[in-house]
Amino acid sequence: MRLRRENSLLLIVDLQERLLPVIDGGDQAVAEAAWLGGVAQALEVPLWLTEQYPAGLGGSDPRLLEGPGEHQCWQKVHFDAHAEPAFAEALAGSGRHQVVLCGAEAHICVLQTGLGLLEAGYEVAWLTEATVSRRAAEAELARRRLERAGAWAVSADMVAYEWLERCDDARFEDVHRRFLRQRSARPLRFY
Repeated sequence: MRLRRENSLLLIVDLQERLLPVIDGGDQAVAEAAWLGGVAQALEVPLWLTEQYPAGLGGSDPRLLEGPGEHQCWQKVHFDAHAEPAFAEALAGSGRHQVVLCGAEAHICVLQTGLGLLEAGYEVAWLTEATVSRRAAEAELARRRLERAGAWAVSADMVAYEWLERCDDARFEDVHRRFLRQRSARPLRFY
């Protein structure tokens, strides 16, 4: 299954300020999600974020909101964002059927959201280096479970280049200059 920017939506689940300090790999997850969020906005791929109980867990990490484009933020009470009627209705109305999914905690809200999306007929790509839990083993278990359910594991670079499709497009030059050239060579942890 190939990701297409005109069919895709980037969904960042619950990367919230007060939750991140206890998350294994939380800083890397935010950095990768923010980077892909910038690419998404440059390519006009919708960027959606969810927040679980923001009164207690705080809002989304501010680094996720630094991009120049628009984003939509959904507050939720269900662990599965797709179980929220307004979210499900807006997603259906968006015309997007591919969801690139990441966030925290992988084995709770991200997993349940992914399962809900798959059950509703969406294609789900699990952004491995930006999907984390308090314990890395739980993130890995969730990834394997979601893959068995029909999702596929991807990296941020895979997604960016699939959305770009070609190098002779004006958008490639812009994205390459603003995002791709600036990628660090630091090793990534894939969960």
